[in-house]
Amino acid sequence: MPLSVTILEEARVAVPATAGLPAEPIRLSALDAQWVTIPLIQRLLIFVDGAGSRGIPPFASVVAALRQSLAETVARFLPLAGRLVHLPSTGDAAIDCTERGVAGGVRFIVAESDGADAARLAGDADHDAEAFGRLVPVLDAGQLPAETMAAQVTRLQGGLAVSVALHHAVVDGRSVWRFLEAWAAACRGEGDADAAAAPPTFDRAAIKLPGGEELARSVLRRYAPDLPVAPMAALLVHPILFRRTFTITAQKMLRLKQRIADFSPVQQAAAMPSSFVAVAALAWVSFVCAKHPDTVSPDDDVYLFFFADCRARLNPPPGERYFGTCITGCLAKATARDLLAESGVARAAAAVAEEVRRAAEEPLAMWEWMDILSWIPLDRLVNMAGSTRFPAYEAADFGWGPPGRTELVTMHHNGQVVLVAGKKDGSGAGAVQASVAIVPAHMEAFKSHFLSYLG
Repeated sequence: MPLSVTILEEARVAVPATAGLPAEPIRLSALDAQWVTIPLIQRLLIFVDGAGSRGIPPFASVVAALRQSLAETVARFLPLAGRLVHLPSTGDAAIDCTERGVAGGVRFIVAESDGADAARLAGDADHDAEAFGRLVPVLDAGQLPAETMAAQVTRLQGGLAVSVALHHAVVDGRSVWRFLEAWAAACRGEGDADAAAAPPTFDRAAIKLPGGEELARSVLRRYAPDLPVAPMAALLVHPILFRRTFTITAQKMLRLKQRIADFSPVQQAAAMPSSFVAVAALAWVSFVCAKHPDTVSPDDDVYLFFFADCRARLNPPPGERYFGTCITGCLAKATARDLLAESGVARAAAAVAEEVRRAAEEPLAMWEWMDILSWIPLDRLVNMAGSTRFPAYEAADFGWGPPGRTELVTMHHNGQVVLVAGKKDGSGAGAVQASVAIVPAHMEAFKSHFLSYLG
């Protein structure tokens, strides 16, 4: 039976009166504007009572602590307390976190589910995607003004779930984890240790692109021509996908990197790939193997798309503290024949590494990523999201230990892979978590290749 979730309360968390609010809305940059019709990031954290170093407090205490600390945190991350608005006089879209924009507060949902077992949801490698979807809030973003964030806490059997929905025109993955880390620290009573010395910055004028504000308007006219109506992009309409999470331990990661280096087409001492390159390459090849010969033939071109953070690469750089969407597109291409060969994972790694290098040197060459995806056959594309550096478990301790499971619920593409840093083992070494969405008919073949290559 479908998971039943009962809403106990839907309240609003107000921004404290002491928050320094801007006088004018923050106009979106062109990097933000592409996401107006692809709004939703839903991140779910599942906590299992007794699994961490500290037990989970009574639910009422948890709710009170989350509510208070959320108010403290959004006071520093003001775009998440505001509204995404349309400015018809100029054609811009903007984040209104002025006094008027934050007046409604952040939507905060309190819920319970008697039929959901926290340990099972956190422990199963195969996702209960329908259950996960009921444990996260949804933004009403089809027309501006639209909220930029909502949060939910749900009591489960033997634990609880904390989740957020955030508008992608306001945050990218790095910004999501910066916010969650700050919220968790505030809930622990520690606050954001470096907030006073180096607070987040929101000024989109720091993103220097040719064309400036007019470029952002042209992006909006192209992808959201009917503003303030912002219908969800067609690429988010997807079939029923099977989802599974794989954990690559530090030991297996080292073995994977060594196997890639041994087969590297360029034999050199520096051939050991990064963790991101290694996992991306293995997932890409596993996807091609799973679809061959059903829908991918050896002569087909196959693609891997991913995003690269460009905060440090723009000229001038907006800085590491920039809180917004600051990512550019990357596209690796190969023939299926090459990836199906014995050295396929090494060949894939070389193609991914070359794209990483290219993006570092030319960060704006593929910033308009939606145009890239418009011509690629989606059934031959792997969409890689996230980063092996996102501290999904280490950063999300709200005071009762790290989560037993964290997942990105919004996985729309057949062939999507989401990466985060995994849990650390007793030695302090970290794993990598890779969550995969694929049609059910191909998941078993993907799993077989992926796990067998890891050894």
